[in-house]
Amino acid sequence: MSKLFRKRNFNIPFMKMRHMGYILSAIMLIISISSLCIKGLNYGIDFQGGVLVEISSDKPFDMKEMRSRLSFLKDFTIQSSGTNGDMIIIQCQPRDGENGAIVVEQIKKELGSNYTYERVEVIGPTVGEELKQKSLLASVLALLAISIYIWFRFEWPFAIGCMASLAHDLVIVIGMFSLFGWDFNMVVVAGILSLAGYDCNDTIVTYDRIRENIRKFRKEQVDIILNKSINETFSRTILTSLTTLFVVLILLFIGGETLQGFSRAMVWGTILGTYSSIFTAVPLLRYFDIKTVSEGPNEKQNV
Repeated sequence: MSKLFRKRNFNIPFMKMRHMGYILSAIMLIISISSLCIKGLNYGIDFQGGVLVEISSDKPFDMKEMRSRLSFLKDFTIQSSGTNGDMIIIQCQPRDGENGAIVVEQIKKELGSNYTYERVEVIGPTVGEELKQKSLLASVLALLAISIYIWFRFEWPFAIGCMASLAHDLVIVIGMFSLFGWDFNMVVVAGILSLAGYDCNDTIVTYDRIRENIRKFRKEQVDIILNKSINETFSRTILTSLTTLFVVLILLFIGGETLQGFSRAMVWGTILGTYSSIFTAVPLLRYFDIKTVSEGPNEKQNV
């Protein structure tokens, strides 16, 4: 295994496999976009507003009993948390004209003082809508900043390829949250923005090698140069992705309910980022005259 990752002269025919990548990407995008259009996102309390109460106990909770006792709440959900089922998270919506603080008091009155109230959050619908708008604005500005950086860092075909790869990954990751009904909250937004930076970094490393090889092997066919570049950076790409994946998997399994959304976004994003940097970002360069745009002023004069 260690010899495999130290090896520099891979010769995997990625360019010949690109059509399989196109088909797989198309399937994932269709499923994601369809789910977003039909089901939408399961917005968490951050965006939707409402009441969240996290409770712990000395012994595991009887979920059936807790649902029965709290059946007076409107649109409530109860999730088991903790390693031994000794923690639950209650989310609900106040009734019309009802204050969220009153709902919290009703929950405490019903359950009594035998439990520890670890976290209590009350967010109004106006605040939730404002957070939704601000998080969308922050995401757009972050992606715009990345686009501007890539545009100046590389020639325009590379910028288009990188942004297409990034859009591909973000749409699919967000689509997964819609498809599986996972909570979409501010923590997930943080994970998606972190993913955007990681994804671009992975692609930029391969792009740097492509530009170097264009100057070295100008007479070679574009497919050969692209394939050679992917293979030369393949060890680095896999090792970086696995290292990141190990960390976010640990967060996913032992990070608790609070980090679930962030961890899920990063796990799927890390896998997709590695896939798209090879099968989306690089193959798209075939449709541009990258040899010409990669030439410096001196090179153009000498041609």
